[in-house]
Amino acid sequence: MSAKSDKEQNPNIVDILLSRNSGKTIDSATLIKNVQTRINNALDKGYEYVRVIDSSEKFLRKNVNEEINMAVLYVDIVGSTKMSMTLPHDKLSILISSFSQEMSYVIEQFHGYVLKFVGDAVIGYFVESETNQIPAAYNVVACAESMIKVIKQGINPILVKKVGLSEISIKIGIDFGKNVVVRYGSDEKKAYVDLLGPAMNIASKIQNLAKANQILVGQEIYDKLDSYMQKFFLDMTDELVYPLQHYSNDPDQIYRIYRYNMNNQA
Repeated sequence: MSAKSDKEQNPNIVDILLSRNSGKTIDSATLIKNVQTRINNALDKGYEYVRVIDSSEKFLRKNVNEEINMAVLYVDIVGSTKMSMTLPHDKLSILISSFSQEMSYVIEQFHGYVLKFVGDAVIGYFVESETNQIPAAYNVVACAESMIKVIKQGINPILVKKVGLSEISIKIGIDFGKNVVVRYGSDEKKAYVDLLGPAMNIASKIQNLAKANQILVGQEIYDKLDSYMQKFFLDMTDELVYPLQHYSNDPDQIYRIYRYNMNNQA
């Protein structure tokens, strides 16, 4: 019997989840190819991306005032403030638009919703109660890994070669918990809807702790993964200068933060 390849011995999370989900119609290679096709079309033909948050608004309006279990993901570009001060406005627009839209497509690919864009950040959420073959905690981690692949293999080569920009990096923070759907106004169809809750706040704080091309998850996500999947993560809580307190249960308890070990990838 021949020896297993490195990929077979040490698969990444995306490979594992794709193998579990027989209904998946796209693999990582196709995902990257589609990214490059859309960006090239945007540059060459002025292709405009379609709106990607309609499904989220529909879901939120249907569930106003409901408290929902979900995984929350924050992703943004490292060093975007400096870019905004140094890049010509046309190149900055291409960069932010390509990043935001492609991150949104990845979120949708893993059964998530795009909540909103905040500057260069994209916020997504993955509802636990929805009927999917894969739990939200697994989908959100696979989504995060795919985001980094899309940046490295899909977006950066085009930005460097065709636009003359430097490569970009991203940082991702993820947490899980209850969030309530809030509508700001009485108009059921037009009033602004949003999510509020501890998971939203903690995911944002976790993302701020991440370094370039790093995925950090909170203890609530880690605890929902099985023992095999947990091996992909390293507890980095003791490395933090300002560790997080988890106030929902015990004010004195340090909320554990875990880093996805990118070295586990083939």
